[in-house]
Amino acid sequence: MAASMASQAAVRGLRAASTKQLLVSRNQLVRVSPRRWLNLQEYQSKKLMQDSGVTVQRFFVADTASEALEAAKRLKVKEIVLKAQILAGGRGKGVFDSGLKGGVHLTKEPAAVGELAGKMLGFNLTTKQTPKEGVKVKTVMVAEALDISRETYFAILMDRSCNGPVMVGSPQGGVDIEEVAATTPELIFKEVIDIFEGVRDDQALRMAANLGFKGPLEKQAADQIKRLYELFLKVDATQVEVNPLGETPEGQVVCFDAKINFDDNAEFRQKAVFAMDDTTESDPLETEAAKYDLKYIGLDGNIACFVNGAGLAMATCDIIDLHGGKPANFLDLGGGVKENQVYVAFKLLTADPKVEAILVNIFGGIVNCAIIANGITKACRELELKVPLVVRLEGTNVQEAKRILSESGLPITSASDLDDAAKKAVAAIAKK
Repeated sequence: MAASMASQAAVRGLRAASTKQLLVSRNQLVRVSPRRWLNLQEYQSKKLMQDSGVTVQRFFVADTASEALEAAKRLKVKEIVLKAQILAGGRGKGVFDSGLKGGVHLTKEPAAVGELAGKMLGFNLTTKQTPKEGVKVKTVMVAEALDISRETYFAILMDRSCNGPVMVGSPQGGVDIEEVAATTPELIFKEVIDIFEGVRDDQALRMAANLGFKGPLEKQAADQIKRLYELFLKVDATQVEVNPLGETPEGQVVCFDAKINFDDNAEFRQKAVFAMDDTTESDPLETEAAKYDLKYIGLDGNIACFVNGAGLAMATCDIIDLHGGKPANFLDLGGGVKENQVYVAFKLLTADPKVEAILVNIFGGIVNCAIIANGITKACRELELKVPLVVRLEGTNVQEAKRILSESGLPITSASDLDDAAKKAVAAIAKK
């Protein structure tokens, strides 16, 4: 059961944005670095919003302490907020290996911005969502600090039950929205958007009122809501979340934070947006795998799992654990696999120093098993595979595939089914 939970979590992690802790055996917690897909830094999301007429704080981006100091002077504001830019939450409570505490700082002195930035840039920031060694900060955002008199929550997302986009809002912002939904569901408001009609004026005004905006602020908030929907459509987003959408004492509605998720299938027409993808915080193996349309999840075990399909990947992780082994990863080939992808997959798996055996588990439907077999033999020869290899193939053209493997003369262990394959992979390591 524990392994099943782990493998399901790993599949969910294919679209997660940050490192997670997963239970992969009954007694062990390990870190997983899931496939991120596109995840933008805060300043990048705010730039997209700014370009769509959404009100955000004035800000500059800096890569050096001197640039941060210059940006602080250019803002000419009463108070400045300096934010470290990494793809992880909890920055305000994080700690730098320079000794500086907090990845978010407020100051009224521009000179202090340069000093603080010097203790951020080039140093690792550790938060509750980063690996234990932290993440190196390469960029900081220098922004105008605005007082917030009231915080609300607002999001636009795709909802399968509504067959399209919906607006979700709450007058309780700046907190975990799931907690609000659980404890005070009456404070969650929802508006279904007609994809052909868009956000109507009455819908935007009703949502603004439900969020607690009053008087002139109600119309201002409604305008921001409509602009956020325009952004949602323009960048092919699956979610635009603003928490908080706040009001200032001066009577201004401002988007103080933003998280935007994108439809990865729209990359072909969102090249400028996807070009902003920062892969420096990703596992290099995941980044390389993505180049070849392979989905890779790294785990802490020693048996590499080479499969086609997320469901089969979960089952493979589970059964390895059942027989006392530990999955080192799973690598999903998907459906339209080519021989070169098989070769690249083996190259990625063998690049992981933890891998002591490889288990190939292919159930060929639209996948031709002979293509897999040719890719395996090519990889074994050219990469001079040094670890035990157990192969279980079933499905389309499987007899031809088995012939290719048996006549290759390579030390490949064939398995009759998944249970047999897992037993043999675990046994191969035990013999070493």
